[in-house]
Amino acid sequence: MNYNNTNSSSILKDIVLFAVRVFVGFAMLSHGFPKLQMLLEGGKIEFFDFIGLGPQISLGLTVFAEFVCSILLILGLFTRVALGFLVFTMAIAAFIVHGEDPFEKREMSLIYLSVYLLLIACGPGKISVDHMIEKRKRASDW
Repeated sequence: MNYNNTNSSSILKDIVLFAVRVFVGFAMLSHGFPKLQMLLEGGKIEFFDFIGLGPQISLGLTVFAEFVCSILLILGLFTRVALGFLVFTMAIAAFIVHGEDPFEKREMSLIYLSVYLLLIACGPGKISVDHMIEKRKRASDW
């Protein structure tokens, strides 16, 4: 058996990238949606102010990353840009918000961070809106 067959491994890679994007995207949505609800309720917001702009703006930026960017990740649209926001958010969560906490509290954000870094390195794959846009751009170029 030839384990270096690029055709089947390319298809498998794209399927795995799609599955990881969708799974991790929906998993992060489960963290972002409650924060979106907290932001929309309009009550007193108690949230970690990680850049000194106030808890409401910090919560808004976190909602943008965890909710909006997760939807973009699932679709494979502006994937690397969305992942940049998600990497930043998970780094803040792991090293600043939970920096003093034991590893068990930081573990989930570190796992998300590592998956996001892996997706940045690999790209969204062919099963993505980004790929469809790139393919259409190439087709229109002579």
